[in-house]
Amino acid sequence: MTQHWRELLPIDHYVATANGLIHDYDRKILTFLYQPLIGAGCLSLYMTLWAELEENRLWSDSHSHHSLMNFMDMNLKEIYDKRLKLEAIGLLKTFVKQGEGHRLFIYELQPPLTAEQFLSDGMLNIYLYRKIGRAQFARVKRFFSDKAINPSEFEDVTRAFQDVFTSGHGNLLSYDDDTKQELDASEGEQFIGHRQGTEIKVVPNEFNFELLFAGLNENLVSKEAFNKKVMDAISSLAFLYGIDALQMKNIVLSAMTENNEIDIEELRKSARDWYQYQHYDQLPSLVEKTQPVIYQTVNKQPETQEEKLIHYFETTSPMQYLKDIGGGAEPSKADIKIIEDVMFSQQLNPGVVNVLIDNVLRKTDMKLTKNYVEKIAGHWARKNIKTVIEAMDLAKQEHRQYLEWAEGKNKPKQGNSRKKPIRTERLPEWFDNNGEKSESAKTKNQPKDNGDQELKKQEIEAMLKKIRS
Repeated sequence: MTQHWRELLPIDHYVATANGLIHDYDRKILTFLYQPLIGAGCLSLYMTLWAELEENRLWSDSHSHHSLMNFMDMNLKEIYDKRLKLEAIGLLKTFVKQGEGHRLFIYELQPPLTAEQFLSDGMLNIYLYRKIGRAQFARVKRFFSDKAINPSEFEDVTRAFQDVFTSGHGNLLSYDDDTKQELDASEGEQFIGHRQGTEIKVVPNEFNFELLFAGLNENLVSKEAFNKKVMDAISSLAFLYGIDALQMKNIVLSAMTENNEIDIEELRKSARDWYQYQHYDQLPSLVEKTQPVIYQTVNKQPETQEEKLIHYFETTSPMQYLKDIGGGAEPSKADIKIIEDVMFSQQLNPGVVNVLIDNVLRKTDMKLTKNYVEKIAGHWARKNIKTVIEAMDLAKQEHRQYLEWAEGKNKPKQGNSRKKPIRTERLPEWFDNNGEKSESAKTKNQPKDNGDQELKKQEIEAMLKKIRS
């Protein structure tokens, strides 16, 4: 893993371009649909690059990243982080050419999906619903919706092209290679126009289709039913809901039609129902899988035990860490929900969450307690902890405080530190080591004038006090 300064320097230049014209209406889509998922910083970077394009043109002038840092009031690390998120969500493509003394980057802005594409995506709309909630999602739907023509009330009388126009067959111009060259865009250029946004697709290789096919009876589901569209949907749903091949088998069977085909809408519904059943009617949230590259600190082969531990935390997802620390057993639903809630609400990086899990489990006898986890997570979020090393250092500094939180101890208030009286219990007659009745029992009604008796009583009281504590 490389650091951001290996990928990008302030002296490196960039040129902004766009894959087709981006319209003002796209600004509303970016603001209300994309911004809740990627954050205001990413949207600011996209808008800044867009603003550098002249009206109705596709290319900007060349500038250094240092000037971009000044315009956005961000350091290079933050810009690099925002750039990666724009690339991941399909709003930016990056190209680089090595030059003398510096590199030249081309940042090609991609138009966003249409509102219809986004709100019916099957993955992005789920993340947005989880992020902004039911009421705001309904408001967004109303904002991007309008009345449709009722086909039962109106008849389509639109004329076709051939109903109005005819083609003349005069031989005024001959069509040859020179004519074709004149009609096409010049070499190295493209026509200015509006392009469709790129849909988010999860690489199918991430899902074990071989295991899925092995689990399905050939008589029930033919491999012909798994066309590219269906396989893309399965890959996306597996990523979205964390469904493995064995669990996906039953979901696929529930989406089969009478014609031995897989209904994609029914597949999505079944997957969503399965997830909500497993997670108490909740929906998944969009979080980063492992520690972001710019927050990884071990960029070489780890040598010491500490470097190996840091590298493990940085390259392992919290869910996988829970599985590893449990000896390969699947984490409980309650533990998964605690970690998902922390990553979603406190916006902690995955590597930091791994340190949090490790710290909590060591102090609570391998148990994840919701209130305790949330208390430390809130503390780390307020301290703006981003890297694994920062989390480990803070955990060491606050060891005593976290231990008191784990044990439920509170410091006594000033002015109220008076010790409570110790209740002295009556001892049984067999308490003496020699098994005989104590002298106090024999002389029950006699005054205690023996010094040895009083000393022994004090020793017994001290022993009881020690046992109680």
